[in-house]
Amino acid sequence: MYKDKFYRPDITIFLVIIPLISAFNYYLTYPNIQLNSFLLLTFTIDTLQGYLAWWVMRAIIIYLDEKIPYTGSFSKRMIIQLLSTLIIGLGVIFFTTELVSWVARGKSANSNFYSFDIFIISIWFWVLNAIYIGIYFYRQWEILQIQKQEETELKTLAETQTFTGFVVKTGNQSKLIQPNEILMFVVETDYVMLTDNQMKKYVLDWSLDKIEKQISKNNFFRLNRQCIVSRQVVKGFKRLENGKLQAELNFPTVSDIELTISRTKAPAFRAWFLPQ
Repeated sequence: MYKDKFYRPDITIFLVIIPLISAFNYYLTYPNIQLNSFLLLTFTIDTLQGYLAWWVMRAIIIYLDEKIPYTGSFSKRMIIQLLSTLIIGLGVIFFTTELVSWVARGKSANSNFYSFDIFIISIWFWVLNAIYIGIYFYRQWEILQIQKQEETELKTLAETQTFTGFVVKTGNQSKLIQPNEILMFVVETDYVMLTDNQMKKYVLDWSLDKIEKQISKNNFFRLNRQCIVSRQVVKGFKRLENGKLQAELNFPTVSDIELTISRTKAPAFRAWFLPQ
């Protein structure tokens, strides 16, 4: 269920705005306003009518947010909202005005009400709609900013959190290989192999992509699709043609391990290997 608190504090705002609108309407409608009990009574009635019409309009907008959201079809939503709030809102004003007129005077409302007053009230319905539309998109902007902040915080946390290592199996036992014990990760056939500082290899049930997200970017670098190396095993690099690099390690590896770094990743590797 769509929560109406999405638009709050609109209730507080309109509790103040509606009487001001009524006062402004009186200023436009009556050239000679006399402060007396009759004015107070009619002003109170008009303000209560305004509150009722606004509350109905608010309920329509909240209903449309759930049934016909802006993200579906913006133009369709706008047309339906503007027309429905105007027609139903004016209907509330018509009904309550006629009801009060028949109760108080025993006859229909003055003709001026259906010509001049209704025109002014219609304009105010457009203004109120504009306020709600503005509140809606402001709230959406706030939500977007919160989501961006949360994503940034999660990214920062992922980069700074302490990674304890990888649990590997050796026979019937499990062993924790800590980050400072890891030399490299290499894709061999269909598996990722972890090589530790004792030159022992272990099969991991992890992809290189998943491993890359866990390990420290300061201590490890992904050379290519096949290999991630630890800083402690990289002794240097040599330049190849077309701007490529090839990492040189301080321990022997099998000949088919790819240590080439692409031209696009070469600057990042140099910055990682030779930090300023």
